Amino acid sequence: MEECKEFQLPSKGVFTMADMEKWEQSEAYHDTLGFILAMSEAVKGKKISDVPKSSEAVSKMCNLLEKVDTFIDEIPPVEQPQRFGNKAFRDFYAKIKVEAEPLLKDVLPESLHPSIVELSVYLSESVGNSTRIDYGTGHELSFAMFLCCLFKLGVFKTDEGDQVILHIFDRYLTLARKLQVTYRMEPAGSHGVWSLDDYQFLPFIWGSSQLIGHKRLEPRSLTDEDMAVSFAKDYMFMGCIKFINQVKTGPFSEHSNQLWNISGVPTWDKVNSGLIKMYKKEVLGKFPVIQHVLFGNILPIKKDELIK
Repeated sequence: MEECKEFQLPSKGVFTMADMEKWEQSEAYHDTLGFILAMSEAVKGKKISDVPKSSEAVSKMCNLLEKVDTFIDEIPPVEQPQRFGNKAFRDFYAKIKVEAEPLLKDVLPESLHPSIVELSVYLSESVGNSTRIDYGTGHELSFAMFLCCLFKLGVFKTDEGDQVILHIFDRYLTLARKLQVTYRMEPAGSHGVWSLDDYQFLPFIWGSSQLIGHKRLEPRSLTDEDMAVSFAKDYMFMGCIKFINQVKTGPFSEHSNQLWNISGVPTWDKVNSGLIKMYKKEVLGKFPVIQHVLFGNILPIKKDELIK
């Protein structure tokens, strides 16, 4: 477990384009990117139903997300003239801000309760923005950083990565989709310019790793609606495609052009490595996303000492 004696309320650390260099040399950047790569390796070739939920910490975190899900049922959308951005989301967001601390106290050992000042911020920021009522890759990144913090604190063991992604992150995806649909959330940025389906990116990285070496599913299968339905429960990538087909109409090549292009890549290995490069450039390398990232003592903006 990492020693982190003092915890602090996370705050912004990237204010100008010039600060992007500080971010790319920071401990937070390298820990977050390292986490994403390690998780991609952890789920390689594994389907969800093959990975038992044997970790108590993983089960507790899934239960936490179940409770957050019930808040949506308690706070239904309101009648309003505009189509997008239902104002009831602001009530949901206010509730998670209040409930994050007690929820995390139920999950974490008492010795780690001081860390909740940091963890609760990453958790509440992962559901979307209450001012704009939007959701995008920055909010998804906040949840990834939340999970990364839990690894750094020793809540999850290094060999539990497959459970963390295929159970906790997959449950978070279900929650994020329910929020997007229920409150008609806008895609953050210019129509989800840094995501693959208007909202998400990471499930395509980890989902493509799951499919490496699959005997039946090839990248070209992703445009087949029936294949997506058949394999959605076990493979995150296909779950994403199934959801896209539910919420979008018209030719796949038009509403999901980037994914259409990916379907022409010969192997999942190449899809996975290409998506990781794209994520580094289009999410971790974009000022409009990173200006909203928050830094505490678990994931600090200070320079990574391992960089020469």
